[in-house]
Amino acid sequence: MDFLTLIPSFGGLLFTLAAFFVALLVIVFVHEYGHYIVGRWSGIKAEVFSIGFGPVLWSRPDKRGTRWQIAAIPLGGYVKFLGDGDAASVSRGADVAPEEARASMHSAPLWARSATVAAGPMFNFALSIVVFAGLVMVRGVATDPLTIADLPPTPYAQNLAIGDQIVGIDGQTTPGLDDFGAFANALPVQSILDYEVLRDGQSRIVQDMHPYPAMVGAVSPESAASDAGLRAGDFILAVDGEPMDAFSELQAVVAAADGATVNLTIWRDGVEFTQELTPRRTDLPLPDGGFETRWLIGISGGLWFEPATRALGPWEGLTFGVERTWFIITSSLSGLYHMITGAISSCNLRGPIGIAQTSGTIAAQGLTSFIGFIALLSTAVGLLNLFPIPVLDGGHLVFHAYEAVTGKPPSDGALRIIMTVGLALIGTLMIFALSNDLFCP
Repeated sequence: MDFLTLIPSFGGLLFTLAAFFVALLVIVFVHEYGHYIVGRWSGIKAEVFSIGFGPVLWSRPDKRGTRWQIAAIPLGGYVKFLGDGDAASVSRGADVAPEEARASMHSAPLWARSATVAAGPMFNFALSIVVFAGLVMVRGVATDPLTIADLPPTPYAQNLAIGDQIVGIDGQTTPGLDDFGAFANALPVQSILDYEVLRDGQSRIVQDMHPYPAMVGAVSPESAASDAGLRAGDFILAVDGEPMDAFSELQAVVAAADGATVNLTIWRDGVEFTQELTPRRTDLPLPDGGFETRWLIGISGGLWFEPATRALGPWEGLTFGVERTWFIITSSLSGLYHMITGAISSCNLRGPIGIAQTSGTIAAQGLTSFIGFIALLSTAVGLLNLFPIPVLDGGHLVFHAYEAVTGKPPSDGALRIIMTVGLALIGTLMIFALSNDLFCP
């Protein structure tokens, strides 16, 4: 074997690992910082703030006596509070001097302990909200009425012009932006449509392609399209020799193939080429909380021109961030429920290898996509930590709820048994997710 042939793959592996560890570092730091800062505000002293586990590579104490450190195994982190026997302890903790009892995790008021535990996941959600809000505020949203800001190269002649306001298509008045997607999908599937536009203050009719042609708007990670190297901006001219005039037509043809390999004729930067893809069965969340299983090649469509945008204010941006984060939470819970009931494939649950591969794929699509992925992953980490499983934050909160009701914490013996069960559950889940990474298609 020629060693030189391995260099591109090796470089890709390094890029994937780097992307994975950067995403993990950001999410872990925010999670643990939530525990740390709320604990500090609540009067609980943090002795160690660690990113990673195992041998310490670097450490430095601050003026409050907290040792900040980076450890050799970058797959998580922890905050060790005063009185903790170890980083993951939920027992009574180590003995502390009476004058320091209030500053220890196990002797602090219940409200302070609960707030400190809950802060990690809450900071993960807050990160997601702020990132999603920031991205949409930077990107902006399309103006109403729909106005053309830029016309990228296409394989077809262009009659629309920059600055045109689209007021009608195929003899129908265009609706507001909230309804434009449904309106466009209901238009006739044909190569040329009549557009009524306002140009330089005057109305005119011009002919141009469908607003949603068979164009690649975005590529899903770990999909057939991603594996085949399709890129945003590619035009799919034909499938198995059949011309494609609209994205909805492409969807129908792929679905009708029922998993069979399709041959795409693709236009990219003035060059045509063919590419074979085999659609994959994919479980997609529905607005009502359910799922549907479809054959997909892993691309989404979009307008072929760049619409003019307007800036969003902070309130609009935060509203979008909250809605986006809530959607991820609800669809994740729905997906877990449907996997447990067998309604969708358990292969939807991925482990560290799958997450690392997705990190690398999305990072290769650009910084904006990677930042959005970090926000998505942060929501998932926050949600996972709220599950009522011992050793997770949610399990600690269950202990605190028990203490609030009974007036005393669970006994040491009960805690040891419960923690053992929790560790077994987490270990089983990790093994299952890892097996999915290795054996699921």
